[in-house]
Amino acid sequence: MSNLHLQLHSPPSLLSSSSSSFSSSLKLFPKPLPFNTPKPFSLRCRHSDLFDQNTLASTPRPVRPTASVGALPPRVYVGYSIYKGKAALTLTPRPPEFVPLESGAYKISKEGYVLLQFAPAVGTRQYDWNRKQVFSLSVGEMGSLISLGARESCEFFHDPFKGKSDEGKVRKILKLEPLPDGSGHFFNLSVQNRLVNVDESIFMPVTKAEFAVLNSTFNFIMPYLLGWHTFANSIKPEDNGEMNSANPRYGGDYEWNR
Repeated sequence: MSNLHLQLHSPPSLLSSSSSSFSSSLKLFPKPLPFNTPKPFSLRCRHSDLFDQNTLASTPRPVRPTASVGALPPRVYVGYSIYKGKAALTLTPRPPEFVPLESGAYKISKEGYVLLQFAPAVGTRQYDWNRKQVFSLSVGEMGSLISLGARESCEFFHDPFKGKSDEGKVRKILKLEPLPDGSGHFFNLSVQNRLVNVDESIFMPVTKAEFAVLNSTFNFIMPYLLGWHTFANSIKPEDNGEMNSANPRYGGDYEWNR
């Protein structure tokens, strides 16, 4: 085994033949740490957002959306589509609407819904979306679909102008009927619109598997359409006591303490 020789070259000003000069030059080099002395180490956390902003003020970081007040998340579009020989069905969620109160809080003014869009087929895998007909499915109507049995049927009637001057001029009826072999349901949307002289009926079969996807989607999105996620995100540890004491009609504590 060959020996490894390490030669240190010191500047000329540090070279000396005297032992005192040699010993002083050793002070430039630290002594090796004992074996049992813990070596210093550093830990770098990848989640830099947890550190104080002043610590990382000089570190450039990409701008990312935050959950702070006033920051809006990026808009995201989602949906689910079913394509059949005679028609296509696409469903997309619509969020709830809120109104501000004088106290600074917010109250839901309109529940969200799921928009069903039916388009008739004009060829193989081709659909005329300019002739589409829409039906807004409420949370309660979604509950009816979720609880619908394999051999059961249901029907929903909508008048978009109910209570207005044009009431009765637009009639929409959505029927769900079981297929004869029990493999799914027929979706049939009939629209009579005397304002634009339209009378159209679009129907399409929906299999058990596709209907299961619809029900799973409804189950997931319904709490969001009711605004419950917004309420959950606003809960603070001190809110519970303040809410009960501020509103004597709340009665939650009284009910559980009886």
